[in-house]
Amino acid sequence: MRYLMGIDNGGTFSKAALFDEEGNQIAVASVPTVTITPKPGYTERDMNQLWEVNVQAIRECILMSGVRSEEIAGVSFSGHGKGLYLVGFDGKPSYNGIISTDARAWEYVEKWNADGTKERIYPLSYQEILACQPVSLLAWFRDHKPEVLKNTKYIFHVKDYIRYMLTGEAYAEYTDSTGGNLVNLNTKEYDMDLLKCFGLEMIMDQLPPLKYSADICGSITAQAAKKTGLPEGIPVAAGMFDVDACGIASGLSNEEAMCMIAGTWSINEFIAKKPIENGSVSLNSMFCIPGYFLVEESSPTSAGNMEWFIKNMMSFEKAEAKENGGSVYDITNEWVASIEPQDSHIIFLPFLNGSNEDALAKGTFIGLTAYHNKKHMLRAVYEGIVFSHLTHVNKLLKNRKKPKSIRLSGGAANSDVWVQIFADALQIPIDVIEDKEIGAQGAAIAAGIAAGVYHDYEEAIHRTVTITKTISPREEYKEIYAEKYQNYRTVIDSLRSAWKCFKN
Repeated sequence: MRYLMGIDNGGTFSKAALFDEEGNQIAVASVPTVTITPKPGYTERDMNQLWEVNVQAIRECILMSGVRSEEIAGVSFSGHGKGLYLVGFDGKPSYNGIISTDARAWEYVEKWNADGTKERIYPLSYQEILACQPVSLLAWFRDHKPEVLKNTKYIFHVKDYIRYMLTGEAYAEYTDSTGGNLVNLNTKEYDMDLLKCFGLEMIMDQLPPLKYSADICGSITAQAAKKTGLPEGIPVAAGMFDVDACGIASGLSNEEAMCMIAGTWSINEFIAKKPIENGSVSLNSMFCIPGYFLVEESSPTSAGNMEWFIKNMMSFEKAEAKENGGSVYDITNEWVASIEPQDSHIIFLPFLNGSNEDALAKGTFIGLTAYHNKKHMLRAVYEGIVFSHLTHVNKLLKNRKKPKSIRLSGGAANSDVWVQIFADALQIPIDVIEDKEIGAQGAAIAAGIAAGVYHDYEEAIHRTVTITKTISPREEYKEIYAEKYQNYRTVIDSLRSAWKCFKN
């Protein structure tokens, strides 16, 4: 039996997971990463510490698995998209890593949207400009810290940096780079005209060569093998944006399927043979399967908001659940299930980490009275997160027919109560993907193709992807959720001018 390792670096954790050839998760190690917030809207991490966290996760995973290291056939990666990880000429970080929730460059987005840049770049990259994309952050560095760019040799995404540390070789990869406004989707190459639109023509030589997700990008070095416990010389595949990884590990391999990931980010996606060119969706990028494009609507508005609620509002309940050998999530599901949707009209805007509505939007509860308690607020959190997903899905459905079902993964997929709200609000059946680290599994699939374990993605999906249940929508809740969603939209529209008060 051969084993495959997927290494996943998200917004809050670094994870290493080991899978067998049939996609069974043998072991997983998850280590939290420390977020640095030097100013409001800034989210950074120490890149040296991030590397050590990855080393710890890899070593712990191998130890927990009981697998002999020489049985590991290949390694690959998934990671949060956007953000920025800069490495200097000395091979060391030239600045802190920047996470995809960073909003420091929001003024550049406003400027480019107003001065015609948005219209000029769209026929090249087919996506909106976001504050957390590399182009926005690089423009910020150009104007505020030019010495950092001067000392930078490689511009990486998070997974590229970890791969570089394991192999000593510098590459970029299509799924990430085409989602960051760095690549012309027509030519599938870096484009000087595109960079000039952002005033970034000087960075061209700092962009590493592009690879496909399952391409081999070196092997584990002797130094990295000693540090991590991985076998020296095994192939290392390029890896992919975590949205692609979760998609491929959910069985997203044809144009009929549609997926949602409810984690820190609200991810909503399908794939197509060509990008959507009418401007109605936020992001088109190359998918990990060559020949397909990922059509994506996303924002940092999903289950991370509930984690904030638990941390700040439910510390007593969390401690009590732990003492009793249970889980705080059992309590949250019980609370939400105890209140019928028509019995609570609180609206929660899930914008604590950013928004799909306005760069300055903030998290908000509307409609609280003395009657309400934490249970009502928590139900509003569940529903608000679903409504943010629904906003994205509605945009996607303008460009394709309604799917027979939507495949859901991420933290929310572990709650039948929450999945039922998704089904009732969307009025589409929800397929729940087997509970495992699917971002890491998507990476492991790429590793398996690179190592010759799988012939292609189709074979890998057939052998490794499992749907555990399907939850159907209830017709009697259709109008109730339609009205609540309309109230959610009304609150957003009413607050647009107020958010400018919080720009500092």
